[in-house]
Amino acid sequence: MENLVIPEILKIFKGKKIILTGDTGFKGSWLAHWLNLLGAEVRGIALPQDDPNGLFHTLQLENRLDHFDADIRNLEKLKPLFTDYKPDIVFHLAAQALVRDSYDDPKETFDTNVGGSLNILECIRFCESIKSVIYVTTDKCYKNNEWIWGYRENDELGGFDPYSASKAAAEILFSSYLKSFFDKIKTLGISSVRAGNVIGGGDWAKDRIVPDCFKALFQNKSIPVRNFKATRPWQHVLDPLFGYLLLGAKQYGKQDFSGSWNFGPDSGSNRSVNELVSEIINNWESGSINDASDPKAVHEAGLLQLNCDKAKAILNWKPIWSFKRTLFYTTDWYKRFKNSESALDITTDHIITFMRSIK
Repeated sequence: MENLVIPEILKIFKGKKIILTGDTGFKGSWLAHWLNLLGAEVRGIALPQDDPNGLFHTLQLENRLDHFDADIRNLEKLKPLFTDYKPDIVFHLAAQALVRDSYDDPKETFDTNVGGSLNILECIRFCESIKSVIYVTTDKCYKNNEWIWGYRENDELGGFDPYSASKAAAEILFSSYLKSFFDKIKTLGISSVRAGNVIGGGDWAKDRIVPDCFKALFQNKSIPVRNFKATRPWQHVLDPLFGYLLLGAKQYGKQDFSGSWNFGPDSGSNRSVNELVSEIINNWESGSINDASDPKAVHEAGLLQLNCDKAKAILNWKPIWSFKRTLFYTTDWYKRFKNSESALDITTDHIITFMRSIK
């Protein structure tokens, strides 16, 4: 690809054998495509993506990856996918990722996010080829006191809803394995990573505000908003993914960077849902808002933000796209897709544009 300029730090991924769990998800699909552009050999492990409009299908990833339909809750199915492949790097993204679904089926949420993650750690423990692991959780793993300042990596873990609690438990599990087993492997870098509310093109998940916006705009309907005042650390999906790639590269084959890391936006991107939706409408150049608040709705945090000083100081990482830039490119993706441009071309264009901004 003539206009593909790869930053030096990311050239390490060329030719590397990578296992990516959750490659059929929103973040997983973006990461799978990025790794593919970097020349990595990617084996994806995830539940099937049944939505024909899902990013995994629209990026044609089933034809470009070594993908396996598998449930991470099934350890016996997972083991040979690791031992036969002998991966260099693992990115673990597979999860039950929706807060509202965790209320409907808390057992599945804990079985997947805790039991499934345990299975992945077990596979890693017995696979000597692995040199770097990125274990993805969420900013919601912190005990949320709704402080006005951001949470640091050593702040208390916790969770009000089953999803948040499952991710806090997954972090405790990670810490146990790091201290009990992985600290003894001097050629392995392994880290847990926590990001904010990631947004970007190609997300069609239910009960997420950005997909809700564009589903409504595509049909010329008012956008339903459940919680106008809730404040979130919005960030384009490429910003934390770059953090994962950067950390995965820097810790490759050594323990120096192992631990937990936040990859959130700058404080200027901590905006209310109302500001987010208004910016989308402004970029779309049409649209209206429908108050869909429900006093009987399940609990959702009102304020949550991350402190990313550790990643900035040690990794020299920082978020690249501002709140306005994030919303510009998110809206641009859906606009171009609605105008029949291919998801593959749009997503590739956004990744290339992002990489040009990396210093």
